[in-house]
Amino acid sequence: MAQIPNKVALVTGAAGGIGAAVSERLARDGFMVVVNYAGSAAAADALVRRIESAGGHAIAAQADISDAAQVARMFASAEAAFGGVDVLVNNAGIMKLATIADSDDALFARQIAVNLTGTFNTLREAAKRLRNDGRIINFSSSVTGLLQPTYGVYAATKAAVEAMTSILAKELRGRNITVNAIAPGPTATKLFLDGKPQEVIDRLAKMAPLERLGQPEDIAAAVAFLAGPDSAWINGQTLRANGGII
Repeated sequence: MAQIPNKVALVTGAAGGIGAAVSERLARDGFMVVVNYAGSAAAADALVRRIESAGGHAIAAQADISDAAQVARMFASAEAAFGGVDVLVNNAGIMKLATIADSDDALFARQIAVNLTGTFNTLREAAKRLRNDGRIINFSSSVTGLLQPTYGVYAATKAAVEAMTSILAKELRGRNITVNAIAPGPTATKLFLDGKPQEVIDRLAKMAPLERLGQPEDIAAAVAFLAGPDSAWINGQTLRANGGII
């Protein structure tokens, strides 16, 4: 696609997996990228080096998005480095699976803190600080449609993200900022693969009509579309990037 001059994208949870793929894709498309990480400093720094060695511009910014003060500092760091933020990609998230009956307080609280409170914190900051004509891209999940057992708490956090996506799109009227969400299906990342037997992975890969797992680059391509000029008339929507699984 055409290069996008002087635009800045902040990607949360960007040290690995889908977040890293999104960061590299946006950098190739011409964005200056703020690589957010919570604890993986070495991975985030390595990603910044890869982007810069390919001719892009990036910085790493540490912040636990569940902490509103850290989120505010992260936006301030982005503004100090690049002058402002045009695109927020809310990729950071965790997935802990258990039946509702077996979900303890810690499982519930941690997923709410990162997936819901964290997204709220970044959305609230972006609503105040994002430059006009910007883009906000949240991460939901296709589990909000699949609704499998053991995904109760995780799916609930992502359904809430979809609701905030549509509402914030309306609240930002007059600023030409679009707010959309991506809802990936099963994607070959450490988050998805960890702890799953190969039989389960193979079965999930066959569920979609395209008969494979998504790759981080598949999701990054969808994010790049929503971050770019060709998506200007798409607003308040959730795009299921899942190979047709639902």
